[in-house]
Amino acid sequence: MSNPVGIVLVSHSAELAAGLRLLVEQIGSDTVPLATAGGTDDGRIGTSYDLVLAAIQQADRGAGVVVLPDLGSSVLTARTVMEDHPRTDVTIVDAPFVEGAVAAVVTAASGADLQTVVIAAKEARNVLKL
Repeated sequence: MSNPVGIVLVSHSAELAAGLRLLVEQIGSDTVPLATAGGTDDGRIGTSYDLVLAAIQQADRGAGVVVLPDLGSSVLTARTVMEDHPRTDVTIVDAPFVEGAVAAVVTAASGADLQTVVIAAKEARNVLKL
């Protein structure tokens, strides 16, 4: 199998990003490159440009990277990083943080391409819980 699409989890909280990473590692596969960018550089609640950029580089194995932010400034920070470092193979996805991450990782683990992983994450918004 070729390199899978990488996934970056961007959150205001390092603990939230790390917890979601643990969840998706157990559900998806240990073959999917996962990286987190949670909190600020000094460990506070917030979002760090440098951590987002480093996470994208860490998750990149050549098949593309899906960036999943939680909300608010994490979206703005991820967008700014992507505007400053434009790449056609890195995509920020408007998806629910947890459900989108699960869908993205499971799909990436199957060997799907970047666009298919993006679609899976977006479609997670429509999955009913009850």
